[in-house]
Amino acid sequence: MDEEKLPSDGDIGSVMGFSGFGKKARTFDLEAIFEQTRRTAIERSQRVLEDQQKGAQVEEEGESSKSVKTSVPSQRDKAAARNQQSGTSSSDSSDSDSELVGPPVPPQHGAQEDDLVGPPLPSGYRDNTANSDDDDDDDSEADTKDEDDDDDDNPVKKIPDTHEIILQHGTKTVSALGLDPSGARLVTGGYDYDVRFWDFAGMDQALQAFRTLQPCECHQIKSLQYSITGDVLLVVSGNAQAKVLDRDGFNVMECIKGDQYIVDMANTKGHTAMLNCGCWHPKIKEEFMTCSNDGTVRTWDVNSEKKHKSVFKPRSQQGKKVVPTCCTYSRDGKLVAAGCQDGTIQIWDRNMSVHTKFHCRQAHTPGSDTSCLCFSYDGITLASRGGDDTLKIWDIRNFRKPVNEANRLTNYFSMTDCCFSPDDRLVVTGTSVKKEEGNGKLVFFDRASFQKVYEIEVTNASVVRCLWHPKLNQIMVGTGNGLAKVYYDPVKSHRGAKLCVVKSKRKEKHAETLTQDYIITPHALPMFREARQRSTRKQLEKDRLDPKKSHKPEPPVSGPGRGGRVAAHGGTLSSFIVKNIALDKTDDSNPREAILRHAKEASENPYWIAPAYEQTQPEPLFAEESEEDEEADKEPEWKKRKI
Repeated sequence: MDEEKLPSDGDIGSVMGFSGFGKKARTFDLEAIFEQTRRTAIERSQRVLEDQQKGAQVEEEGESSKSVKTSVPSQRDKAAARNQQSGTSSSDSSDSDSELVGPPVPPQHGAQEDDLVGPPLPSGYRDNTANSDDDDDDDSEADTKDEDDDDDDNPVKKIPDTHEIILQHGTKTVSALGLDPSGARLVTGGYDYDVRFWDFAGMDQALQAFRTLQPCECHQIKSLQYSITGDVLLVVSGNAQAKVLDRDGFNVMECIKGDQYIVDMANTKGHTAMLNCGCWHPKIKEEFMTCSNDGTVRTWDVNSEKKHKSVFKPRSQQGKKVVPTCCTYSRDGKLVAAGCQDGTIQIWDRNMSVHTKFHCRQAHTPGSDTSCLCFSYDGITLASRGGDDTLKIWDIRNFRKPVNEANRLTNYFSMTDCCFSPDDRLVVTGTSVKKEEGNGKLVFFDRASFQKVYEIEVTNASVVRCLWHPKLNQIMVGTGNGLAKVYYDPVKSHRGAKLCVVKSKRKEKHAETLTQDYIITPHALPMFREARQRSTRKQLEKDRLDPKKSHKPEPPVSGPGRGGRVAAHGGTLSSFIVKNIALDKTDDSNPREAILRHAKEASENPYWIAPAYEQTQPEPLFAEESEEDEEADKEPEWKKRKI
């Protein structure tokens, strides 16, 4: 029974596809394979050189028969090729690619790279041109390689500053800049309380923002930043409550305000004083962080606006509360850094909010506002921009003293930026100037040597915000006179400002007035229903051809009359009435005197009523005034009889 089962099991295994399981795996000697491949390559290169030499000799002698013979491989070469093909599996694939199908190509056709029309050129002339072309190609290739090497070695050539566009935010300082991760939408905020949204793909050369709003009413905008997904925007202003907006500017959440009468800030649900800075977590899309004048750094969750997630409380060397002026996350989101008013830079572990992990007591001058902290892309280096006109580079592994420092970088703003280039080889910051005392500059420092390698004069105002987007390779700058500039290079940059500068301005559409009133009567009979105007433009074109409808009315006559027309008293009815009122000097305060003024003329020259009743009109008899009437007139008002 067992012997009958075995073949049936084997048949089942072959049907199921695993009949080969259990066999010993095939082994390969890699060293022998590599050695055989090396020998094959050497032999092949020798044959190619020999064929080229023979072909050159044949061309010089002009014997085509010999060239055909030399081009045909010998039997020995064919046998060697067969042995090489049977040697290794790796060489089989390369040989199969290099084999030619059909008869061998003539040497003249193979030597000429381009198809020439007409008789062949002389051999000497062809060789000289070929050699010269080869030399030129070699030189050009060497030059391009050298230029590429120079571009790779010199980070200054990667700065995209050949072109720029200017976005007019307003007239006051642009204190906040934000760009979404894809680089499609830019948002600016300033001291004029406005937040403007700019869409590069939707703008034309007019460079107009598609939305303007005031999310925080009468509070200056301190910071704007898109989340890592780009679907929401964090707005930090001068009040105590940060806001989160969606991409179109509609409110998503607003942080709660804390109780200002509680001493311990850890027991309040939110900030109790003005905000200074804020940023999103680089890995968690729902988490963001804010710092405030109440002496705390708080993290928040977008889904729970009623309370913060955690609180970090910076402390001075004496253990007193200090105000954080800027805050940021590390690139991996594991560290939280804050720059304080006492000149310290304090870094915590994100999951441990009590004690600092790194602490530098004298990073900047005490009493100056550290305006920006920025981690490099490798997560090791920290750049700090101080209110003491310095820019410093720190290694967080040795956080006691700065690695490099740059001085005399004027800073008048509490939000002056610094950032790293996308390749981490340059550090960028802006300088401040007083009004009409020079130009604000964008300064570039080499990260390794910290020498100033480049600078851009932006405008005749301070450079406050700067942002170098890694995907677009474009630099956004916010200035003190209400401008947002975008620097780009048509070759090195991508999308962004390049999308809107190529679009021409849209023609302004003039208000088209209807030539005649159109009354919509849906229930009228067809014979009384007016034909609907399909297009006002066509109707305007027809009316333009009509001499009556297109007749320009005569303007009002000014000055003396001409052409049979009398000059008008005024352009409007009101001016005509005012002019006539000014000319009328009559006094109508006493109506009796106004009527009797015409009595003498009416009696002497009756015209209207007296001639009609002249024969029948009785003579009027008027009552004479008596003393009783005079006494009655002299009585006080309260004694007179009420009629």
